[in-house]
Amino acid sequence: MSIPSPKAGPHPRNRHRARYDFPALRRTCPELARFIGPHPEGGDTIDFSDPVAVTALNRALLIHDYGLARWDIPPGYLCPPIPGRADYLHHAADLLGDGDDALIPRGPAVTVLDIGVGANCIYPILGVREYGWRFVGTDISPVAINWARQLVAANPVLAGKIECRLQSSPADIFKNIVRSGEVFDLSVCNPPFHASAKEAAAGTLRKLRNLGLGGGKTGAPILNFGGRDAELWCDGGESAFVRRMIAQSAQLPRQCLWFTSLVSKRGSLPVIYRALQTARAADVRTVPMAQGQKNSRLVAWTFLTAAERREWRCRRWA
Repeated sequence: MSIPSPKAGPHPRNRHRARYDFPALRRTCPELARFIGPHPEGGDTIDFSDPVAVTALNRALLIHDYGLARWDIPPGYLCPPIPGRADYLHHAADLLGDGDDALIPRGPAVTVLDIGVGANCIYPILGVREYGWRFVGTDISPVAINWARQLVAANPVLAGKIECRLQSSPADIFKNIVRSGEVFDLSVCNPPFHASAKEAAAGTLRKLRNLGLGGGKTGAPILNFGGRDAELWCDGGESAFVRRMIAQSAQLPRQCLWFTSLVSKRGSLPVIYRALQTARAADVRTVPMAQGQKNSRLVAWTFLTAAERREWRCRRWA
């Protein structure tokens, strides 16, 4: 398995390929106006180092582009960059269509498991609105699960399409969540990237410097996209988390067509590939993604052969 270099640009179906339409967003959400200022290269922008401004932008995007009635997160919880999350889902949809845009399955026959749904509930929201899929979102945080449930209840366009389940054991990923006889067409995951709180803080400082912000500031950095401890770091970082997910996915190889995870660090890939070989995955895909200065990738694996995947598609979505 090779480690590919990122390709430039967002996914062709990503509705955020162009610069944000701030006049339209301001009309939809007037509260965004106070955060908008001139961009050095022309047009408008916001201060992406300000978590309140980032949250306001996300709210405007979800209301304007995805038809939500309301959206918010508790203070300090992760506020994800919507263009990057949308890219992940569109690439995952390509996997289900086996690379054929015309064959991408749409509608509630497709069921997706979101590991670590968070209070923001972003993958289920985007997946429901873009493809009409049904979602089960899991999290180890009762606050996150309760908040995500409130978001679903507050938005009629999501009604009956998203179920949130609390994972009672932080060591388990699928156990206690995936029920006997239950199958998923896809699993998605945005794992904790860092191995410690100190590493997470250092990563935030690098991000701010890349944005041209906060390079000379002292003290604890403010997380522009927020995030509680379990959302940002775990022992061993993302490579350890994904290795654990791979090992546990091998215990239910026929209850999910494609398992996937976002992998932020290129250096995590060799360890992840070795884990996939040990687990005897039948097929492994690595999809490079790029958003601005951020390069990442989607790693996907399945335990089903090509013939079994064709039979799955015919049986589930025909």
